[in-house]
Amino acid sequence: MKMKKILFVIFGMTISTLASAVGVIVLEGNYQGKNLYIQNPFAGSGVGFCVQDVRVNGNVTTDEVASSAFEIDFRNLQLKIGDKVEVKITHKDDCKPKVLNPEVLKPKSTYEIVTMSVEKDLTFKWTTKGETGKLTYVIEQYRWNKWVKVGEVEGNGTPTENTYSFKVVPHSGKNQYRVKQVDYTGQPKVSKTADYVSTVGEVTFSPAKVSKEIGFFVGSTPIETMFEIYDQYGNIVKKGFASSVDASNLPKGAYYLNYDNKMGEFIKK
Repeated sequence: MKMKKILFVIFGMTISTLASAVGVIVLEGNYQGKNLYIQNPFAGSGVGFCVQDVRVNGNVTTDEVASSAFEIDFRNLQLKIGDKVEVKITHKDDCKPKVLNPEVLKPKSTYEIVTMSVEKDLTFKWTTKGETGKLTYVIEQYRWNKWVKVGEVEGNGTPTENTYSFKVVPHSGKNQYRVKQVDYTGQPKVSKTADYVSTVGEVTFSPAKVSKEIGFFVGSTPIETMFEIYDQYGNIVKKGFASSVDASNLPKGAYYLNYDNKMGEFIKK
């Protein structure tokens, strides 16, 4: 009985070792209409190929994996563009297959603008179609001769029409807003612009020679505005949104000030 028990334990350990002698590659993303290609080497033992099976969203595929290279064909799974995809490639632990084009599951910026406007309540709205993966929309406003980021909204990533909104704070005069997305390629996809003419009066700042604080005004009334302060070497030293800026901790010297839709200069005494 003792010998049988020992053999049983040894047999169980062998099964456990064999069961754990596998590796798994997991890829997650969204179906973009393209298939995956796998380079499949021989097993380290020289017997058979490396990949043992492939599962997409938990289901074993019918793809022929017993070859040096094979394709995971998503067309057989009736997936729609933008559908979530999880691919699990189980392989022997003495070798490793290579996924040749994993980027095909990464979200790509494919949106098209249907409508875009700034409403009277200062809500920037845009409607899109054709999204195939979740990507962040970056909202930008044109001021100081450049596009400045003012916020973010998460995209839905579905090809049907999606409507988004973001509350904006306009500067005086004509305002321009747009959205952009940056996908795995690193190249931004930028929308057209939406214009809005503000009723905000002309903004000024004072004093031009400051020891403690800079204030922003419309006439004599303080007003909050977006601002940036640069030193004489072009380094940004302060930025924000306020009706005044504490300048007491700035070293003495000349500074450049971006505020409202204007650019100015001041001296720290």
